[in-house]
Amino acid sequence: MVQRKAALACVECGSRNYTITPTEKSRTTRLEVKKFCKYCGKHTNHKETK
Repeated sequence: MVQRKAALACVECGSRNYTITPTEKSRTTRLEVKKFCKYCGKHTNHKETK
């Protein structure tokens, strides 16, 4: 069985820093979490990408 993966991209610089395995298949909105971006050097919002 293949697991689906999604990346979390920084809103400010666009770099994809984190990967997640989404558990909810019926979710229509993209996940947005405040995480640390090593390229910006600060905590920023990260949105889910494909």
